[in-house]
Amino acid sequence: MLDSGDGGWRDGGVRVRRLMTEHRLATVAVAAAAPLVVAAVLSTLRAELTPATDVLVLVAVVVAFSATGLREAGLAAALSAALWFDFFLTEPYGSFAITDPDDIEAAVLLMLIGGIVSETALWGQRNEAGLSREVGYVDGVLATAESVAGEPRTAEEHARQISLRMREVLDLDTCRFEPGGTVAASAFSLNHDGSVTRGRRTVDVDRDGLPVDAVVILPVRTGGELRGRFLLTAASHVARPSQRQRRVAVLLADQIAGTLSATQR
Repeated sequence: MLDSGDGGWRDGGVRVRRLMTEHRLATVAVAAAAPLVVAAVLSTLRAELTPATDVLVLVAVVVAFSATGLREAGLAAALSAALWFDFFLTEPYGSFAITDPDDIEAAVLLMLIGGIVSETALWGQRNEAGLSREVGYVDGVLATAESVAGEPRTAEEHARQISLRMREVLDLDTCRFEPGGTVAASAFSLNHDGSVTRGRRTVDVDRDGLPVDAVVILPVRTGGELRGRFLLTAASHVARPSQRQRRVAVLLADQIAGTLSATQR
């Protein structure tokens, strides 16, 4: 049951969009059929309604299906609206012939609106999904920080917990922590700014992903001194964590630094 606040309506909208996405074919079919029904009804009211009103009603139908974020549904509704506007609401009625320049302009407008609104809705949903992921990463860092600051645990337990969180954030196959160790110049390294380098060469993770044939090392330092390193592996698939995700991983690694500093004194 939805509450009366903005959050309730927003959650309800998300659920509706998810339902439509899960039943994509049915949604596209309804999107194609709805303008037919609406245009047929409008055709019985030709004496009362102007062509401009007919267009606005059909635009509302197109926008409704375009806002689902399904490109196919928006385009199907737009094409259907243009066709049935021509068939039912332009002279000669009952024919797909169209001669009036204003009617041609209205039909083209219906299709353009469908494309524009569909792409806008997709852009908005991608941004919303990205924001949700970012919030999830921040929540994960905070939760891990609270755990580290909470009940007493060993450095090994902290490292294990952070490794699990880091594996999730970076989409890794494995992540484990080794105290001490070194970082060879030929090794792939995840740096504090989120970049991945090998020697003087910077890896384009956004394009090429993390290396699948090598381990990436995330060093943990305090006061410039190497305290340990996380070994990051994504061998079974190409993982392309964003720079923000990589920065989150660095923040997670920093949380173990204080614990290691205290235990290694």
